[in-house]
Amino acid sequence: MKNLKKLLTVSLISMAVVSCGGDLKVAPKSVLTQEQVATAENVDALIIAAYSYLGNDHYTAPNFLWPTGNLRAGDAHKGGNGPADIFAYHALSLYEPLVPEMESFPPDLIDLNDKKWGRNYTGISRANAALQVISAAESGSIKNVEQKQAELRFIRAIFYFDLKIHHKHIPYIDDSMTQEQILLTTNRDLTDQQLWDKIVDDFRFAAENLPDVQDDVGRASALSAKAYLAKTLLNQAYIQDDTHSVISIDDTKLAEVVDLVTEIQASGVYSLTSDFAENFLFEFENNAESVFAIQRSIDDGSPDGRASWPSALNAPLAGGFGCCGFHVPTENFVNAFKTDASGLPMFEHYNDSNYIYSDPVDPRLDHTVAMEGKPFKYDPTLLHGGDDWARAPAIYGNFTGMKDLEHPDSPARAENGPFTVWAMNTVLIRYADVLLWKAEALIELDRSDEALPIINSLRTRANSSSGRLNNAGNYSISTYPSFANQDVARRALRWERRLELGLEGHRFFDLIRWGIAKETIDSYLTVESVRKPYLVDAVFTKGKHEYLPIPNLQINLSGGIYIQNPGY
Repeated sequence: MKNLKKLLTVSLISMAVVSCGGDLKVAPKSVLTQEQVATAENVDALIIAAYSYLGNDHYTAPNFLWPTGNLRAGDAHKGGNGPADIFAYHALSLYEPLVPEMESFPPDLIDLNDKKWGRNYTGISRANAALQVISAAESGSIKNVEQKQAELRFIRAIFYFDLKIHHKHIPYIDDSMTQEQILLTTNRDLTDQQLWDKIVDDFRFAAENLPDVQDDVGRASALSAKAYLAKTLLNQAYIQDDTHSVISIDDTKLAEVVDLVTEIQASGVYSLTSDFAENFLFEFENNAESVFAIQRSIDDGSPDGRASWPSALNAPLAGGFGCCGFHVPTENFVNAFKTDASGLPMFEHYNDSNYIYSDPVDPRLDHTVAMEGKPFKYDPTLLHGGDDWARAPAIYGNFTGMKDLEHPDSPARAENGPFTVWAMNTVLIRYADVLLWKAEALIELDRSDEALPIINSLRTRANSSSGRLNNAGNYSISTYPSFANQDVARRALRWERRLELGLEGHRFFDLIRWGIAKETIDSYLTVESVRKPYLVDAVFTKGKHEYLPIPNLQINLSGGIYIQNPGY
């Protein structure tokens, strides 16, 4: 068991304020007050408790962003047993049904938007509480103070980054604020750019005060902080107006992205795995490509394990699983992997017809999407069953997203009722993603020639990653000889991100950063709504659907001082 997971289990037991068994009538054996817990002696446990909240997610409030990152981008359908099966995620696919008060959605009557908001702010609260304990401690009573503060600020910034990309305008609360100040804080006290600055400050502090490598693999390091800093600066560099249109790009921030990634490369700590598959198999977790990951576990002393609960709906119905057929890749997404006679993407005509197995294709497709008659998770004896494996194939089709799933016989598997989960980490930042940030920044700085070898390195790795695929496809992929101009390079970069990071939860947020969500989604819907008629009423409204609404409950709890996002 990983050291951090051991610490996590101990800390959760020691930090529990009330301990409940299955019978709620049984009195707890002991109760700890906040004053007893929030002490200098418990600082390390408080830090672990803050880390733990990254893994306290669930398919209703996931930190693997498949609902908000993939469904809204046209890369995946909701799946499941039709529109009413978690209607809030159906609304994400149609855009217009999204409302500030999602608890009105039948049959669940649960506001998943508010639930995710609340979990993020709970994580922030844990970090702030620990930072306050450190600040109040006597001088010299806590060792490595700045390093502990850096870990907590790193964790806090992750939660704020998630809130920022989902809602844009959010209340910012840190450890220096009194309860009275918190109650007066609104989600418009800071501008869009000022909010990014706050997140940048936390990651920068972490990068300056953490070691490059930690003994516990799940802890933040200076290098993972630099990666998050680069990611934040890249998003901040695309400056938006009040209608969420990109009006300018900050070259200074892009240049810092390049410098930060160059420093990460020079450290020699991270590298691309030799086989693309090794990023999606639990036995290779915490490999050289994993920059920062949520450490998942089963049989760890917690009631349900700290496994991949965000993916608990996503396994197919058959094939040794049992539930629930969510997160179904779209035809548009699958077709994007097709290649032309030279082994390069079919930019213009990839979606004219649906992929058939004889089509030349990028091998990353069969690492990403399971299809009828092809081996599931590299097992030639376990062939995908098509409609028999799907829950509502007439609505969504029968593809299965595969990166976040494991083999049904995996020793990392656990079950809770019908739900299948695994002790397979959720990688929040992969080194391939880091390299692509640098390539993107270089292209926008009009240094496309320097981006070319980065993009080609991923395509070269993809070309050598067919050994586990059992010849299930007609694989053809090549590198780019050159980029004729910036527009060509930009198109190649954006396509490469879709293929390399497909179904990992990034796509929608890429489209928003680039300012091309409206035209991309409209193009997708024009064709996909014919193939999948449930999408016929889908409408993406520019200036509105780039961000989710502020939960109505939060506006009410604020006494009405929070301001709703435009259009809602």
